[in-house]
Amino acid sequence: MADAVEDALPRAVALSWGVAERPQRGPKRELSIERIIETAIQIADDEGLGAVSMSKIATTLGFTTMSLYRYVTSKDDVLLLMQDAVCAIPIPAEEEDGDWRSGLRLWAGATIDVMRAHPWFADIPISGMPLMPNNLAVLDWGLRIMKDLPLSDPEKMSTALTLSSYARANGVVERDVQRSRAQPDEPRRSGEAFSAALSELVTEERFPYLAPLVSSGVYADSEGDDDQDDYAWGLERILDGIQRYVDARGAGEPIVAAMPRPEPVPHDKAVREAAKARREAEGRLREARKREREAISKARERQAKAEERAAKG
Repeated sequence: MADAVEDALPRAVALSWGVAERPQRGPKRELSIERIIETAIQIADDEGLGAVSMSKIATTLGFTTMSLYRYVTSKDDVLLLMQDAVCAIPIPAEEEDGDWRSGLRLWAGATIDVMRAHPWFADIPISGMPLMPNNLAVLDWGLRIMKDLPLSDPEKMSTALTLSSYARANGVVERDVQRSRAQPDEPRRSGEAFSAALSELVTEERFPYLAPLVSSGVYADSEGDDDQDDYAWGLERILDGIQRYVDARGAGEPIVAAMPRPEPVPHDKAVREAAKARREAEGRLREARKREREAISKARERQAKAEERAAKG
C-alpha cells in the first residue's frame, strides 16, 4: 500500500508525507532532507528565491552538488518542500475558535504573516491543488472554521480560495512596495512634488474620475496617511458578502446563480483601433462639454453685468 501511494505522488509530495524512501543516515555531519530545506529557506530569506540553486545549497552545507541528489531529485522538489515547510504555522486549537468571521479573518491573515516572514513565498508558482501536509493542515483549519455554516462543500472550498487569493495578492503588493522602498537609487513615488507633477498629467478631461483623487492626494498616498488599511477594508467587504450569502442560505432564500464569465474581448488590431478611436472621441466630447460649461459661465457673467448696468442706468 505504501509503495502504491509513493508511486502515485510526485517525489517532493511523497517526501513531505514521509512515504518516500530516504537514504540511510550516515555520520553525524551527513546530509538530511531537513538540513537541505532549512538551508534553502535561509538562502531565499537572505538573498531571494533566485539565489536558491542546488550548487548554492551544497556549497553552503559543505558538500558536493551531486550529494544532494541522494535526497531530492531536482530543484523543483526543493522549492515545493520549502513552500510546505514555511506553512508549518501554529494552528489554534478548535476550542479557541470564536465566530466564523473572526476565525476567517485570522485564517486569511496567516497567509500575510507567512509572506512577511518569507517574501519569496509567492514567487513559487501554484501548480495545482494543495497536496503537501502543511498546506492541507492550513486548509483543514479554514474548513473547520466554516463547519457550521450552511454552505455546500464546493462553496466552502470557493470561500477558502477567495480569501486565500485575496490575502496572497495583497501580500505580493505589500512585498513589492517594501522592496521598491528598500532600493537606495529608486526615486520615491510619493510626496508633494510627485502629487503635483501627477496632477498636471491626470486631467479631468482625460481621466474624469481619477483626477479628483489625484488632486486630493489620495492616489499618491503610499504612506497610508488616510488611516485606511486597504487590506483590512477589502477583507471586511468580502466577509460582508459571505455573511449575506450565509444569511440567505440559512433563511432558505433563493440564491442567485453565479453568472458566467464575460466573454473576453478579442486581441485584434481592428478592435484595438476602434477602442482607441472611442477613447479619443470621448476625450473630444469631454473637451467640448468643458468648453460648453465655460461658455455658459461666461454668458451668465455677461448677463449679470448687463443686468447690473441696466439697474444702475
